[in-house]
Amino acid sequence: MDIQASPSTKHYAANKGVDLEALAKATGRTTLGREDVDAHLGGGGNAPVASAPDASRYWDVDHAAYGPVTEEPMSRIAQIASANLSAANSMIPQVTHHDRADMRAVEAFRKTLKNEGAARGVKITALAFHVMALARTLRAFPRFNASLTADGETLVLKDYVHIGIAVDTPHGLMVPVIRDADKKGLWQIAADITDLAGRAQARKLSGDEMGGGSMSISNLGGIGGTAFTPIVNPPEVAILGLTRTETVPVWEDGDWSPVPMVPLDLSYDHRVINGADAARFLTHYARLLADPRRMVLPTGR
Repeated sequence: MDIQASPSTKHYAANKGVDLEALAKATGRTTLGREDVDAHLGGGGNAPVASAPDASRYWDVDHAAYGPVTEEPMSRIAQIASANLSAANSMIPQVTHHDRADMRAVEAFRKTLKNEGAARGVKITALAFHVMALARTLRAFPRFNASLTADGETLVLKDYVHIGIAVDTPHGLMVPVIRDADKKGLWQIAADITDLAGRAQARKLSGDEMGGGSMSISNLGGIGGTAFTPIVNPPEVAILGLTRTETVPVWEDGDWSPVPMVPLDLSYDHRVINGADAARFLTHYARLLADPRRMVLPTGR
C-alpha cells in the first residue's frame, strides 16, 4: 500500500510503536498524519477515534524535494503579527460588511487646505479625515469601542477613542495608535499620522505606542484594490479596511454624475456586533465623510 505521511509523522509513529501500513489498512486511508497515530493510540489500538487535526502536518513538507528553494527567516515583528492574526482568525467569528462613501466634499476641502498645509509643514491626507470620522462614529456607536474579556462573558466599554493605523514596513506590519483621536483636530491628526508612520518605518516606536486601541484602520488606498476582508485585531472587536477611491456614476438630480467613492470594508466580531449595527455604523461613517461639517457637530445618529 502506498502510504502518504510526512517524515515527522513517520518518526512519531515509529517512536510510538505504530505500524503505519497496518493503520492505513485498518482505516482504509492512505494519507496519514500525527493525529491519526494519536487517535489509534487513544482508541486502544482499534479503529481511530475523532481527534483535533494537527495543523503542523500541512507545513511540515520537504519543499526542496520538488525543486530549488531558498529560505528567508521571518522577522520578529512578522512572527508576532503572524501569531496574533492566526489566533484572531481561529477564535473570532468574523463577518465583513461592505459599503462606500462619497468623497467629493472631502477632496474639495483638502484642496482649500493645501496652501495652509505647506505653511504648517503638514500634509492633509484623506486618511486624516477617515481617522476623524471613525473617532466620531465610535462615540456614536460605543459597542464598537469595546473588548470582550478572555472568558467571553463581559463586554468592556471604553470611554476613550484611540485609533490604530496599520503601517506596512519592510520588517512587518505595525499598528501605532493615535491617542484621543476624538479630541484632536484635523491638523493634529494629520501630524500624528505622519509622525507615527515615519517612526514605524524607522523602527523607532515604543511598545506603549502600539497598544490599547479602540479600533484600527487598514488602508490600502495608496496601492489599489476594490475590496478586501481585514482581520479583526484583538482585543478590538472591529477593523475598518480602505481601498483606492474610484469614480462611479451616481444618479442624482435627474442625471448621472461621476462621483469619487471610497470602498469601505468593516470586519467585526459577530459575538459582539450584529449585521444591522454594522450597516448602521458604516452608514453613519459615510454620512460624515459626505459632509465633513458634521464632524464638528455634536456626535449622534
